[in-house]
Amino acid sequence: MASSARSHLTPYLSGGYALLVVYASLYPLTGWHDSGGSPFAFLAAAWPRYTTSFDLATNVLAYVPLGIFGTVALRRRLGPLAACLAAAMLGTALSFSMEMLQNFLPSRVPSNLDLACNAAGALLGGLAGARWGIPWLDDARLADWRQNALAQNTGTEFGLLLLAAWLMTQLSPETLLFGSGNLRQMLDLPPVQPFEAGRFAAVEAAIAGAGLLAAALIATLLLRRQARLLAAGLVALALLVKTLAHALLFGPAAATAWLTPGNGLGVSIGIGLWWLATFLPAVLQRALAALALLFATVMVNVAPDNPYLHNALQIWNPGQFLNFNGLTRLICSLWPFLALPWLMTYRPERHETHHRP
Repeated sequence: MASSARSHLTPYLSGGYALLVVYASLYPLTGWHDSGGSPFAFLAAAWPRYTTSFDLATNVLAYVPLGIFGTVALRRRLGPLAACLAAAMLGTALSFSMEMLQNFLPSRVPSNLDLACNAAGALLGGLAGARWGIPWLDDARLADWRQNALAQNTGTEFGLLLLAAWLMTQLSPETLLFGSGNLRQMLDLPPVQPFEAGRFAAVEAAIAGAGLLAAALIATLLLRRQARLLAAGLVALALLVKTLAHALLFGPAAATAWLTPGNGLGVSIGIGLWWLATFLPAVLQRALAALALLFATVMVNVAPDNPYLHNALQIWNPGQFLNFNGLTRLICSLWPFLALPWLMTYRPERHETHHRP
């Protein structure tokens, strides 16, 4: 029976989210040095001089998912209350380790207030996980949902994580629409060609169209029921995330600044190509998704810098969102290099080789 199967999704979510917290807490990971003081001095420090309700809320909310995922994962071996408390303690220990290590980074300031907020977030997440997460994310329910909604293939859970990461890439204000894998940005390399408006619009359209096609096909490959409807919903959600991110970072007036003629054309072409591709066998969908992702990644790396985006970034202070900026930049840089190996190894079972709308 499906309910007897064990899902590995919650351990993947717990471990993956913990790694993201580590990276975000230690970003930009450069300039390590010994300040000469005690790494535990922050525990007895006075209340920070400059703090905002936004900072406090962010530090609490950042650890809520860790508490939820940890509680559900630990529920395999512990009771609900014990799993909740264990997840909260593990989250607090992780936060303490990160604050202590921030003593050795010149761009980071360890804070006992951050530690307290993180611990509160882990506890709140643990309580939420025990109350709602366990009933909804337990092995039996996840196995039933996987059986009914998802293709029964090895690697399906990792594919879902890839789609969640793809949604997070839309939060980055420094990337083109549906563009990822920018090694020039990661390695601080100069552009390979100068900016020219007409040429840039074509490059922008190519990146948006190919990136959309690849992500939508990955979603289609993972779904066995209502694949077209749900994959289209994923694309719509990604565009909504992009709009909300622009509104938050640049102001409400810039909410739809991403909707340039090039991006509009690229989205239209990508949706049309994806719709036609859904009638192909899954093995061809997989190959087409890999080719589209390769093409989009190459175009991202040869695209000229966009001066309009550069000007918009001048009004955005990444120092206020250092963790956010570092995390989204990392995901944007690595996403296609994680998705491509998955596409190469993902093998639909024989009864799943033809798409089911």
